[in-house]
Amino acid sequence: MGLLRTASHSILFAAFYFVGSLLILSCAALPLEAVQLASQNLNSGWQFRAVAKTDRTDVKEWHPAQVPGVVHTDLLHSGLIPDPFDRDNEFRLQWIGLADWEYQTTFQVDAATLGREHVDLVFDGLDTFADVYLNDQSVLHADNMFRRWRISAKAMLKPGANVLRIVFHSAVGRMLPYAKSLPYVLPSISTHNYGNEEDIATAPYTRKAPYQYGWDWGPRFLTEGIWQPVRLEMWDALRIENFHIHQQHVSAELANLTAEVEIEASRPVTAALALAHDEVSGPQTSDGGQTLQLNAGINHVSLPVRIVSPKLWYPVGYGAQSRHRFMASIRIGREVAARAESKTGLRSIELRRVPDEWGKSFEFVVNGISVFAKGADVIPFDSFPNRVTPEIHRNILQAARDAHMNMVREWGGGYYESDDFYDICDELGIIVWQEFMFGGDMVPGDTAFQENVRQEAIDQIKRLREHPSIVLWCGNNEIETGWLHWGDRMEFKEAISAQARERVWQDYVILFADILKSAVTQYADPVPYWPSSPSANFEEPPDSPRNGDMHYWQVWHAQAPASDYTLQFPRFMSEFGFQSFPEMRTIRTFAKPEDFDIRSTVMQAHQKNKGGNERILTYMLREYREPKDFASFVYLSQVQQAEIIKIGAEHLRRQRPRTMGSLYWQLNDCWPVASWASIDYYGRWKALHYYARRFYDDVLISPFLHDDKVDVYVVSDKLQPISGTMHMRLLDFSGNVLLEQTKEVQIVAQSSAIYFTVDKSALTAKADPRQSFLVFDLEAGGKGVSHNLVFFDVTHDLQLPVAPRIETTISKTGDDYTVTLQSSKLARNVYVSFGDLDVRVSDNYFDLLPAEALTIQVKSTATLEQLREGMKTMSLTEAFSSK
Repeated sequence: MGLLRTASHSILFAAFYFVGSLLILSCAALPLEAVQLASQNLNSGWQFRAVAKTDRTDVKEWHPAQVPGVVHTDLLHSGLIPDPFDRDNEFRLQWIGLADWEYQTTFQVDAATLGREHVDLVFDGLDTFADVYLNDQSVLHADNMFRRWRISAKAMLKPGANVLRIVFHSAVGRMLPYAKSLPYVLPSISTHNYGNEEDIATAPYTRKAPYQYGWDWGPRFLTEGIWQPVRLEMWDALRIENFHIHQQHVSAELANLTAEVEIEASRPVTAALALAHDEVSGPQTSDGGQTLQLNAGINHVSLPVRIVSPKLWYPVGYGAQSRHRFMASIRIGREVAARAESKTGLRSIELRRVPDEWGKSFEFVVNGISVFAKGADVIPFDSFPNRVTPEIHRNILQAARDAHMNMVREWGGGYYESDDFYDICDELGIIVWQEFMFGGDMVPGDTAFQENVRQEAIDQIKRLREHPSIVLWCGNNEIETGWLHWGDRMEFKEAISAQARERVWQDYVILFADILKSAVTQYADPVPYWPSSPSANFEEPPDSPRNGDMHYWQVWHAQAPASDYTLQFPRFMSEFGFQSFPEMRTIRTFAKPEDFDIRSTVMQAHQKNKGGNERILTYMLREYREPKDFASFVYLSQVQQAEIIKIGAEHLRRQRPRTMGSLYWQLNDCWPVASWASIDYYGRWKALHYYARRFYDDVLISPFLHDDKVDVYVVSDKLQPISGTMHMRLLDFSGNVLLEQTKEVQIVAQSSAIYFTVDKSALTAKADPRQSFLVFDLEAGGKGVSHNLVFFDVTHDLQLPVAPRIETTISKTGDDYTVTLQSSKLARNVYVSFGDLDVRVSDNYFDLLPAEALTIQVKSTATLEQLREGMKTMSLTEAFSSK
């Protein structure tokens, strides 16, 4: 097709045409693979020792290390420290993050390796300040946990044994002298969360996972180590550095794409580039090739691609998660010199923000469909990232999808997740609000810091941009709103000059309105950028109900009543939450019976939000009666959390289209702790997650008691209208029907509307409000679609049946089991447990209506007899003290 000379950003103007819909391959996004690029894994044979800032002699001896890994887990594996999560061990292990550590391995290099033109030493991640030596020659000074490092290493290698040594410096020790030398020290959210410690002031200046400095749900473990894989890469004339499918315009009729290939050539060379696209069950489609004249160094080649009638990728609930695979190969003469694959889902994405009667909209539009975002915020899955496996990611993300979530917000105080996390989101159809790793601190403004962050952003965007699940890049978590509203920020601003205040703000604007925005525009198009969460994109102050996204924390932090959720009308709620304890089985992993008191040292150590345990109890006594013991408190804490978040989530869904997102804080935990999570550290569902499966269902009947009336909403995320039957019953606690009404309804697609209203006076005229309740059921196609209840008073004033007798039967059904429960009286928030057996149930923490049997499915490897023996039930009134 002719000879084209390439240089940076040059374009090949020849289009490829692929006609027809194409099938998806497997779920994983494929890594780059060059045929002639060979690699040697360097993850084995490592040992470690302390080299400075500790008096312990035992850790100054060499001990075996795991790579990927961090020093805390290496010490644990060698028996040098106790379990960091047990009881209050955290406080006795702070010396680890203040010490310097040395890692070393010896590896063999053969003649064939040294015969290659290039041998690169590649680190996918070093945590954080690391001096790297190869055969005692200094080759790298790393200073960013989130960057990838590539070093030309051939000149330092020798035949036979080679020694790779890395000295990690304490992030505090390295940065504290620098922080102290500044005219002022930026305040750190970690200081607020963990305590007033001088060394945490280094956090704003360090490109390290912020949560490791301590958060209000997580411990402080300042890790160091080789936290990502390390390897040698060998290549000759060229290698493909990056292969990207730029989605310029995508519709059901046509996908206009650009295949962008970044090629590093060791010298000028003529090569042929071919692009192919295939489907699992069909033939490969390819063009005849393009001839290139590559220059020495980096070459950027772009090739237009058109696919007619492509299969598109949709969020769950809106269509299939179809993906496409593209292959690029480069030949020099007759030999393939490099090859790369890219797998992606084709979709259009828009963050729609247009003026309307409520201000300015904030909604995600995928393939032309407005998506109400239902989900939760995600934090790191462990305090020690190397312990997180793909299985852990899959279990939590599958649980999110099982609860009808279609979005997770990858919070900015942790680390950029591993490839498998996004692969699973792609597969499951869970869209991702992706934040850059800034958790709440204002940022330095020196050029070195800004350039470091710029390269970090480029590295991470290039790594993740093929994932169709990523629909937003967000600059940070809460920095903007913190600067304007938080008390410690107010004190800081008062303590410095007006000129310094302006400088700090301009440093923020440069990073989040210029550097990161430009990186997203250049490398992540068409995925939109948002500067902060919450934010109004600098158009007005953040946390506005009229513009942008909102975090609402008056419920919990300010101890506002849960009913205040119904007074909020945001355009998109990206944070709201309430705490609970994990179940007793989880608590027993870190506490002894003598610790089972919310005020004990251990329970306070596993509660990182100051006064959190007492706040849970304060709210509890407003709504419920006093718990009879610690286990009952734990149970009630989960019921309370679920009921409170239900109020908020249902309200937000009822506001559609004014509000187009409900993300509660938070989905998961990084250690066993009392927190806002709906799934605990071990993957065990709390009551909230079972509730979420109900209040996030695609069709929801949502009665709202207010102003002496009950408005009955139906919310539908379905793309088609639904014909249904709404059924209302007024029952007493023994199951007597006091009033009954039925109404046929036509539910509009993607809508929220009131379909029925009843005056409270009409209900209380027929029943004592302390001894009765409303039941609402929605049926469609002869099946139950949604179910909800309304009670007329706070729980402690209701005359609920005391310890209602629940009859249970369990039987084997195929490979699984079923449990059927029934009670003659109302039994609220029935919790079915099986002791220490590993069991998954289809539902839990449900209301058992009088004389109405309810069946749940049970999955377990335990025997029927073991399940019968271990099964227990608990209902709400059984948790109350008899006082």
